[in-house]
Amino acid sequence: MANFTITPKGAKPPLAIEELAAAIDSDGGAAIAAYQEPIGEHWHLFALLPMDRVRPTPYQRDLSPAHLKRMVEVMKKLDRFTEPIVAVRSDGIYFTPNGNHRRAAAEKLKSKLIPAIVIPEPEVAFQILALNTEKAHNLRDKALEVIRMYRARMAADPSRVEKDYAFEFERAHFITLGIMYEKKPRFSGGAFAPLLGRVDNFIAKPLTAAFEERTERAAQVERADELLIELVAQGKKRGLVHPYLKNFIMARSNPLTRARKNLPTCKAALASLLKSLEEFDLGKINYGQIRDAAQIAAATVSD
Repeated sequence: MANFTITPKGAKPPLAIEELAAAIDSDGGAAIAAYQEPIGEHWHLFALLPMDRVRPTPYQRDLSPAHLKRMVEVMKKLDRFTEPIVAVRSDGIYFTPNGNHRRAAAEKLKSKLIPAIVIPEPEVAFQILALNTEKAHNLRDKALEVIRMYRARMAADPSRVEKDYAFEFERAHFITLGIMYEKKPRFSGGAFAPLLGRVDNFIAKPLTAAFEERTERAAQVERADELLIELVAQGKKRGLVHPYLKNFIMARSNPLTRARKNLPTCKAALASLLKSLEEFDLGKINYGQIRDAAQIAAATVSD
């Protein structure tokens, strides 16, 4: 550990940091410095990790080919790696909850080592994923990441209550939508997010029991999606060809447009949505209504 230094405060690192530094060195990396980060004064290690031992966490979102391509181009242009990844060590492997695109870019550029901030507490990886700002998530990315974390938590300790992980999962409806995206990668989750975001809450049950309820909610959403697809197809046959048609039908069928204070349960809201979609009369709408609603929606987003 010749390169291993301590914080400028002069405090002695805890045993866990000393052991982590030794493990990094034995893995073929180099522990460079231990320090206390400035917010909570937790001990971290700055190190060079061997690339062949660095992996993405198994539950995070997939790589974006476009973002990865751009990152490789930038690294080539700069001819240097400027932003360390974050990593936690488990059984000789270093998992990065923040930095997977940088990891993949460095791998493509045949780097043997990668700079990293190594955190001794593996549990922090879940919290970092919840706060990940490396690349803006779209709804599909976020929902898939959350359902993967959910499955990992359920496998580790199925008796823990779903609500206990509210910070990590961030929004309850990401779990329900994640189940749908796993089943139907091209699922239009954005059409259902406004409704679910208001009524889909965290469940005060152990994860296994909560997941059964989640599956039921996802089944309701799937049936609603099937009805919505059928209505859009019928609408196009009637000449209602507009990219906002699906959102228009959802807005007209949303049972919460009149519910301001006392919101229904998620199950009740989805049941009302299904009933509205089953009874939706395409003959009562025209192209002008859809066009006007799309313009209003676009103006709202711009504001």
